[in-house]
Amino acid sequence: MTTAPGRGTRRLAATLYAYAFLGDLVLLYPVYALLFADTGLSVWQISSLFVIWSVSSIVLEVPSGAWADAVSRRLLLCLAPLVTAAGFAVWVLLPSYPAFAVGFLLWGAGGALGSGAQEALVYTELDRRGAAGRYARVMGRARTAEVLGALASIVLAGPVLAAGGYSAVGAASVGACVLAAAVATLLPEDRAGVRDGGDSGPPEEEDPGWGASLRLGLAEARTSRPVRAAVLLIAAVAAVWGALDEYTPLLAQDTGVDARTVPLLLLPVWVGVTVGGLLTPWGERLTTRGFAVLLGLAATALAAGALTGHPSGFALIAVAFCAFQLATVLTEARLQARISGPSRATVTSLAGMATDVTIIAVYAGYALVATGAGNAVAFAVAAVPYLGVAVLLALVGGGSRRPGPSAPPPVAARAGTGA
Repeated sequence: MTTAPGRGTRRLAATLYAYAFLGDLVLLYPVYALLFADTGLSVWQISSLFVIWSVSSIVLEVPSGAWADAVSRRLLLCLAPLVTAAGFAVWVLLPSYPAFAVGFLLWGAGGALGSGAQEALVYTELDRRGAAGRYARVMGRARTAEVLGALASIVLAGPVLAAGGYSAVGAASVGACVLAAAVATLLPEDRAGVRDGGDSGPPEEEDPGWGASLRLGLAEARTSRPVRAAVLLIAAVAAVWGALDEYTPLLAQDTGVDARTVPLLLLPVWVGVTVGGLLTPWGERLTTRGFAVLLGLAATALAAGALTGHPSGFALIAVAFCAFQLATVLTEARLQARISGPSRATVTSLAGMATDVTIIAVYAGYALVATGAGNAVAFAVAAVPYLGVAVLLALVGGGSRRPGPSAPPPVAARAGTGA
């Protein structure tokens, strides 16, 4: 049973939702590929920019998590959108390949700064208020806010582009990022609570340094089997559908619809992702085997929807993406509940890095399969790993166990017992 949220918990959640929405209210999202093409970049150059983006995020992911643990998670959440905004400003002020490369480096750095720090701050602050059990539903709604921000950017990008060109779209994107940074300053953070063991870690007289935070986080992921398993499960669940999202327009086009109809086919998929985040309270009641069934049904729906070769198949793909979003939020909550050391952001960033590396592997595998057999078959093949994970979970999970352990006692309870 989860108690009703207190005023502090509601304020934390509302601030997080606003931050998540503004962070994805980037009008450049739907049109940046057009900006690159209009500047004269070739397909090879555009692809190389995506590689720069991915590599910068992977390289900076874990170091930035350790920095968040050592200094301030709220500080990094403020810096993240500002760094990203600087990248967008460079794009529209100096449109050229070098500027786009610098912009993607900054965008990757901004993503890395926020990754890990956000999850760690939210879990720690909820735990401090005795509401750690609400983490999954809070983050599920935050993911929904992100999707709504992206949808709003899609709706607004066209009119703004028509009215003011890429400069106006870029200015709106920078403005949204600056607002997100301002909202981040309202997030609560009790650094004293972390130092005193409020993050399930040993008491410290002062914040650990960057090196100590990094070592502690890496050590926990290496030595704790539950934490290591949760990190790997996040990568397995989040990476495949996260990569497939980039190819859904190609799959829609293969159904034979007009190019103007493609966005209409993608709309149900986005709606499915939105609903998946909102279903988290229901998903928290799933046992491990129930979670395995969820993954199995999602994989089946994904493959069946893709192989129909008909626009109606996108209804099944929407169902699959709904389930995958729900599963991703649940696995993230599983990891947070299993972390016991003070380097929570570092461990969470490790999961993010593992996911990013897996996504790159999925990109490569998808290109290989799609080139030889088409997009529909590539989507169907991508469903196979989910079936494997589902079978493994069904075999190792007890019928009454949850996908992850229940949340640890709140900070006050741990302090009272000397834990």
